Amino acid sequence: MRLTTVEMIRVWAAMTGLFLVALYFGVLSTGSQPSPMIAMLAAAIGGFEIFFFGQDQWLKRRGKHG
Repeated sequence: MRLTTVEMIRVWAAMTGLFLVALYFGVLSTGSQPSPMIAMLAAAIGGFEIFFFGQDQWLKRRGKHG
């Protein structure tokens, strides 16, 4: 499978987001207080992915109708 540059960015962002979520819950499971920065980074990456998903849907719809 050959991915474009944008698709590779999305794959790396998704993997980074999953790693941050796992790190956050891993720190929580030890009983420590996780840094708020981890949650903010995970939320930012989630927003990035939601934006790109919406953009893909918009471009696909626009391509079929105009």
